[in-house]
Amino acid sequence: MTEDLVEKRKTLLEESEEHKAKRNELNAQASQFARERNELNNATRQYVEDAQKNKELRDQYNNDVQTLKEQRNELNDKANALFEEIDALRGDAGSGAAAASHEKKTSVKDILRQIESLEERQQTEVMTTEKERELVDKIKQLRAEVKEQEVEHEQNKEVRGRLIEAREFRKQASALHADVTEKAELAQKHHDLMVECYRKADKSREGADAKHKQFVEAQEAADAEHKAFLECQKNLRDYDKVLTGMRTKQKKVRSVKENKSARKEAETIFNAFKSGEKLTTEDLLKLQRSKLI
Repeated sequence: MTEDLVEKRKTLLEESEEHKAKRNELNAQASQFARERNELNNATRQYVEDAQKNKELRDQYNNDVQTLKEQRNELNDKANALFEEIDALRGDAGSGAAAASHEKKTSVKDILRQIESLEERQQTEVMTTEKERELVDKIKQLRAEVKEQEVEHEQNKEVRGRLIEAREFRKQASALHADVTEKAELAQKHHDLMVECYRKADKSREGADAKHKQFVEAQEAADAEHKAFLECQKNLRDYDKVLTGMRTKQKKVRSVKENKSARKEAETIFNAFKSGEKLTTEDLLKLQRSKLI
């Protein structure tokens, strides 16, 4: 029976070591998943921070665009008002065939408004390279028409002063338009960067969630292995108690048997001694141990 228990204890010890090794392996995996999850969470926070910075820059540039547009439009309105006066003066000064020729031409004010409209489309609409080239060519054509009419207007002394002032307003508006284009491009750039950062944040957040799920699963499996390991350890202690008790009992039984045998041998020696037989030193020691002398 003792041998059977020893064999079962050996099997249980092996099972215990297997649970311990599996628990340690799963704990290591859980730690790795946790590190990867934390790295992804840190990356997500960084992407969100970068997205927010780009959003603030985008909004700042959009505000700049709005402010510059208002300033540009104000200058264009002033230029247009002067060109209206120039057109009126031109109409009053014209007569006969010359007047009829003037009536056929689109006013500078209207041409400038067409240019403004086309420039607005260029800034705000998404178009193919070919379409944008066509639009740019159209703007150049309209500017050439304006230049042609201005050359005509310069012949009129009364018109010349207004034309110089209108040109200055238009020059300032053109400079602001360049700023508007630059700021609008920067706003679009930071908008695209913001969108890309949020996309990366979503992706890393998904990765972090997946790693957290793996961490939880590994941790739960490790806890189950640890629980099984503890149960094996408890059972091993129970086996040890039983085996210790059985070995102690066997030892006592063996000791009793040995004492009985020694006592019987001592009694034989003692009876021989009483009969007058000679005893050896070994015989005397056996009698002493059995307390017969």
